[in-house]
Amino acid sequence: MSRNVRFLLGTAALVAAGLLGGGLALVGANALGKLGSGTTIREVSPEVFTSPASFADEERLTPGDVYRRNSKGVVQVEATGPVQADPFDAFPQRTRSLGSGFVITKTGFVVTNFHVVENAVNVNVSFSNDEAVRASVVGVDPSTDLAVLKVNTPPRGLTPLRFGRSASVRVGDAVVAIGNPFGYERSVTAGIVSAIGRVLQAPNELAIDNAIQTDAAINPGNSGGPLLNARGEVIGVNTLITTANQGSGNVGVGFAVPVDTVRAVTAQIIRGGKVEHAFLGVQTSPLTEDIGRLFRLGTNEGLLIDSVVPNSAAEQAGLRPGRRTVIVGGESWRLGGDIIVAVDGEAVTTPERLRAILARKRPGDEIEVSVYRGDDQLVVPVELGRAPSAE
Repeated sequence: MSRNVRFLLGTAALVAAGLLGGGLALVGANALGKLGSGTTIREVSPEVFTSPASFADEERLTPGDVYRRNSKGVVQVEATGPVQADPFDAFPQRTRSLGSGFVITKTGFVVTNFHVVENAVNVNVSFSNDEAVRASVVGVDPSTDLAVLKVNTPPRGLTPLRFGRSASVRVGDAVVAIGNPFGYERSVTAGIVSAIGRVLQAPNELAIDNAIQTDAAINPGNSGGPLLNARGEVIGVNTLITTANQGSGNVGVGFAVPVDTVRAVTAQIIRGGKVEHAFLGVQTSPLTEDIGRLFRLGTNEGLLIDSVVPNSAAEQAGLRPGRRTVIVGGESWRLGGDIIVAVDGEAVTTPERLRAILARKRPGDEIEVSVYRGDDQLVVPVELGRAPSAE
């Protein structure tokens, strides 16, 4: 079902030039749809409502308790972009956007969204005491829509937030979002985890797996702010909202990058200033048992290779995409190519599973891809490349 989705950039009408990267509308597409035409909101597997971390948990934190413990660590991020050239404007202005972020170390590292600081010339961070300081961009990762900033501020003035674990997040858990919606500094909203395992489209068109869906109200300006559980731990970075009828406000469907992804990406950025994602270079569709039997394929489960990215690791290794298209029950299938059934001995039946395996790898790693090519089962060695954002 198609939905309109917007990046949660800062307040509209801040300047005539508009927001930096703001107002990017996204609508539903396939698992790796095109940026500007879609983002995929896809449930990987339904979660059972079990042992929710309610606000009457072991620490008995209320939303107010979570806010008081963490709000000092939440900042407002103001990014100023390049001057917008307009031959009819005698007074050209720089683009300006507002977003959110939060402190993660006493040494001054701050997490926010990539789309908040994309193309920024200057970045300022404002703290709860209204102190505004210049921040440097340590590194960005368009593949996960994350960025790390650095501020030179005395440690005693910094309140780092604690990271939780993605494995602890359950549907129905109580959550709190803190940020700067429409420029209203350090606002708090509360809700629950509506779903987990969502797949979002990153700014560079790659997939962000295992995203958290929440009904806690988040709006433009909340981008980069923390989503916290009932223990006051960060479980995600607020990134996207779904809007209704081309609007820009909250309708109870927001999304956050999961904390395990945040932890891994920020560690790489702090260590080396960039993130390198392994890249195989295939687009796939899950094979169903009915299709496998109907066309007498070598297997009834696995991933059909729909296409192979030119000059990618997959192409260099000789993996083959489907050569013909068939339509069954109104659905299109690419047949005649390789069917991936395992990577390094781990069975793969969904694109999400394939990406999860690749997420543990680095560019240059060698993997073994087990495929069916007709009735023959082959093991194809592949040396992984770099995702486009790492170039």
